Amino acid sequence: MPRFSIIVPSHGVAGRLSQALDSVLAQSFGDFELIPVCDAPDSAAADVAVERAERDSRVTPVHAPPSAGLAGARNSGMRAATGAYLLFLDGDDTLTPGALAALDARLAETGGVDVLYSEYERVPWWEGEVTNPAAPLLARTPDGAFAPDRAPHLTGVHLPAWSAVYRRTFLAERRLDFPGGHFTDVGFGALVAARAERVAVLRSVVVRHLVRRQGNRLNLPGEHHAELLDQAELALAHAAERGLPDERRGPLFEQLFAAILKTATHPRRLTRRGRRAFYRRASRLYRRHRPAGFRPPGGRLGVQHRLLAAGSYTGFRALRAANRAATGVLRRLPWPRGLRTRLLYRRHLRRSLDANLVVYCAYWGRGYACNPAAIHRAARELAPHLRSVFLVEPDQAHTVPADVDHAVIGSARYWEVLARAKYLVNNANFAEGVVKRPGSVHVQTQHGTPLKTMGVDQSTYPVVAAATGSFTKLLGRVDRWDYNLSANRHSTQMWERAFPGSYEHLEYGYPRNDVYCTASAEDVARVRRELGVPEGKTAVLYAPTHRDYETGFASGLASGSASGSGTGGLDLEAFCEAAGEDVVVLLRAHYFYDRGGQRERTGRIIDVTGHRSSEDVCLAADALVTDYSSIMFDYANLNRPIVVYADDWDVYRETRGVYFDLMAAPPGPVARTPEELARVFGDGSYAGPESAALRAAFRERFCEFDDGRAAERVVRRVLLGEPPEALPPVIPLAKRVPAPAAATLVRS
Repeated sequence: MPRFSIIVPSHGVAGRLSQALDSVLAQSFGDFELIPVCDAPDSAAADVAVERAERDSRVTPVHAPPSAGLAGARNSGMRAATGAYLLFLDGDDTLTPGALAALDARLAETGGVDVLYSEYERVPWWEGEVTNPAAPLLARTPDGAFAPDRAPHLTGVHLPAWSAVYRRTFLAERRLDFPGGHFTDVGFGALVAARAERVAVLRSVVVRHLVRRQGNRLNLPGEHHAELLDQAELALAHAAERGLPDERRGPLFEQLFAAILKTATHPRRLTRRGRRAFYRRASRLYRRHRPAGFRPPGGRLGVQHRLLAAGSYTGFRALRAANRAATGVLRRLPWPRGLRTRLLYRRHLRRSLDANLVVYCAYWGRGYACNPAAIHRAARELAPHLRSVFLVEPDQAHTVPADVDHAVIGSARYWEVLARAKYLVNNANFAEGVVKRPGSVHVQTQHGTPLKTMGVDQSTYPVVAAATGSFTKLLGRVDRWDYNLSANRHSTQMWERAFPGSYEHLEYGYPRNDVYCTASAEDVARVRRELGVPEGKTAVLYAPTHRDYETGFASGLASGSASGSGTGGLDLEAFCEAAGEDVVVLLRAHYFYDRGGQRERTGRIIDVTGHRSSEDVCLAADALVTDYSSIMFDYANLNRPIVVYADDWDVYRETRGVYFDLMAAPPGPVARTPEELARVFGDGSYAGPESAALRAAFRERFCEFDDGRAAERVVRRVLLGEPPEALPPVIPLAKRVPAPAAATLVRS
């Protein structure tokens, strides 16, 4: 029998679950079993749990449907547990280093207690102070094991489930489990405290509880707040049935009604009608269960107690109105700069939303490109009743196709369409001053699968953080998102971590990648002619990513080097000579270095950095050489050879941060020097069986949803409002037919 069974519900926290599980597996005390509770065997959280289970036999995943809620997940974990003591951990929380050893030592010191309470930290997502709410409660308890009568203020109401460990046989013998519904910790904590006979405390932090950006979900508006009264009634009725003395029932009553009155007085948790019903039921509960001799607290809270006891909703409403008037907060909206612009934008915001208007933007206005352009093309076919406007910078307006309506960023029309469009689609973010209007729908399409850290995960990397700017403002922009696109479950989990918000994930694939499954041999030949690839040549696309710790990009067309790109001075002309006379290089620098559409050619190197479509460039290439660019994930959909040139991986990983070890799971051969890179092309191993095996595993993981119908799914789900079950299912990877490579056509 293990000493501890650690139960970790994972619904809605797949992006952080790995950190929670790893905080347990890294404990110095190893006598435990770890029970992640997942929604379904094929969920993203289950993938994380199964991966840990394959590495460590102490991990035993179980499943509970989302409909069972948090209570059902914890109860499922309890039924599977075999440990002497149970510890509950939320899927986005972590155990502190040495926590299990400290718990074990304290249990050995105090003997067989039913419950061992401990301190915990509330850690804000981003800004704010770390707090230790349990410390004041636990400070006022005896030093050793004690009977609950000696600490009547430990009612369980203010101590969440993960701030204690519980003797498993104690819970089983008394048939204690988590009551269904919301606020389950309140009911469970009170029941446990009422039934325990011997308890102790550990005055050190065991759990770091991550406070979600939007705060506790229980605090959101909704009818679920009535369930707080259900839990309170359960706790008070049980205390009466057990015959708890008034000395213990008094603190329980006071703590429960402090929570109830906080909800009743909150300006947004309850509707006007819901607040009246909530108050009246709370008043009946108050009068029914008030302990003999109970004295209300002083001050404003005491007045609320007396009004509740009298059932005076009129008096309560008048008191609440007076308090709101005294402490009202002026709401401020971020507005665009310039008085005339602010007035113009404000005027358009007063007009009704245009239900048939869609606004698109890609790469901060760099033109008609990427996922927004692909969705736009699909919408013209599937939703012709919608009108579309693409937003572009002034110097990019000439690049927009003639049949695509556009507005120049900063113009009067730009602010008008942003104010009135129902649908707003972007692969980056709209301007700081754009207001999220009720009824509008913001779609974040992203523009790549994340290898490098993104969003708030960049905050611990000083070079990147300095260039990123205010993370608080970034999170404010994230709050505008209604939908976020994902090409694979890895991305879904990382977006959840990097951009915490309340948006819905759309695991539909990237619309820009549809072409890799729909393009024909004629399309490939046409693009190669447009780019100037000589017939019969093997075109190798070289696409290095941006380095945050370097500046500038030298294309290497004159000197043959790519210094400033982080490639260790790769000589592209020398590479061509070593790789074979049939090789030409398509050089595509990161879009940060796009020089406005210019294209140069020197010898066997063709600069395609300024070409508008990265998808066209990928179609034209017979193989890809990249370092850590997300283009590798897109190119993998073509099932063509990929070589990773990683001459500075250790530096990149330390300065930029990455989500997984690319060297351990690359899409093809890894070269660390120019000589190694030339060799894999010279001997043909870049396209050999080992390369194909690495690529197959990579595709299985990262090409999950890119089947050629992503744009259709987005249009039908978001713009036409079709239910998810009506959308075309994802075509399995084995049944997809990628666009043929030119080299394949020549050989055939």
